[in-house]
Amino acid sequence: MGAQLRVYKQKISSAQTTKKITKAMELIAASRIQKAMARVRAASPFARAVTNAVSAVATYSSVDHPLTTERETIRRSAVVIFTSDRGLAGAFNSQILREGLELAELLRSQGKEVVFYLVGRKAVGYFQFRRMPSIEQWVGDTDTPQFSTAEEISEAVLRAYRAGGDNDGVDEIHLVYNRFVSMMTQSPESVRLLPLEVIEAEAAPAQSEIYPLYEFEPDAETVLDALLPVYVQSRIFNALLQSSAAKHAATQKAMKSASDNADKLITDYTRLRNNARQAEITQQIAEIVGGADALASGK
Repeated sequence: MGAQLRVYKQKISSAQTTKKITKAMELIAASRIQKAMARVRAASPFARAVTNAVSAVATYSSVDHPLTTERETIRRSAVVIFTSDRGLAGAFNSQILREGLELAELLRSQGKEVVFYLVGRKAVGYFQFRRMPSIEQWVGDTDTPQFSTAEEISEAVLRAYRAGGDNDGVDEIHLVYNRFVSMMTQSPESVRLLPLEVIEAEAAPAQSEIYPLYEFEPDAETVLDALLPVYVQSRIFNALLQSSAAKHAATQKAMKSASDNADKLITDYTRLRNNARQAEITQQIAEIVGGADALASGK
C-alpha cells in the first residue's frame, strides 16, 4: 500500500511540473501574439496600397506583361508551404501540410507537375522523412519574420516563374499558409500568387462614380516591371506574418489545453492517493482491533 502511495505522489509531482512548463509557454505565446498582430496591422496598409497600384496599372493599361498574362499551357506549378520552426502548436503544422498536399494532388489531376518551396523546419522535416523532393527551403525565421526572408523567397519564385515550365521553371505560383482569424481560429488558406488575376472594371459605371485617370511614366510596362516584384514581396511577407500570428495563437490554445489537462490529472491522482491512504489507515485500524481481540480472547 505504501508503494502505491509513492507512485501517486510521483505522478502528482510530474503533473505539477508539467503544468508549470505549459503555463509559462502559454503566457509567452500570449505576449508574442500581440506583437505579431501589431506587425500584421502595420504591414497591411502598404500591402493594400501596392495591390491597388498593381491592379490599377494592370486594369487600365493594355500591356500583356509576363506576370499578369496566363500562359497557354501550364506545365509546372510551384506550391510554397508556410509552416513553423517549432511544434507544440496543436494541429497548426499538420493542417497546413495536409492543405498543401491536397492542393498538389488537385494540380496533378489537372495534368500539372508540382514542385515545392518550403518555409519552416516542420515542413522540411516532413518532406525529408518521407523522402519527398523540394526546390528550396527557408528555416529559422518563422517566429518573428524579417522582410529579408520575404525578399529571398520572392526572388527564388520569381526567378523560376520568369524561366517558365519549359526551362525547369514554373508557370504558376501558389501560396499555402495559415491565416489568423481569431485567438481560437487559424484557417488554412491557398492563394494563387502568379499569374496575377486581374478583375476588369465595369464597362458602364454609374454616373455618380468617378474613375481616376492614369498616366504611366515612362510607360505601363516599366511601371509593372517595378511594381510586381514589390507586390510579390508584400504578399509573401504578409503570408509570413499571418502564419506567425496564427502559430502563436495555436501555441497558446494548445498550452492552455495542456494546463487544463494537467489540472485534471492532479485532481484525479490526488483523489486516488487519498483513497489509497484511507484504505491503508482502515487496514491498520483493523489489524490493531484484530490484535486486541486476539489478546483478549487469549486471557
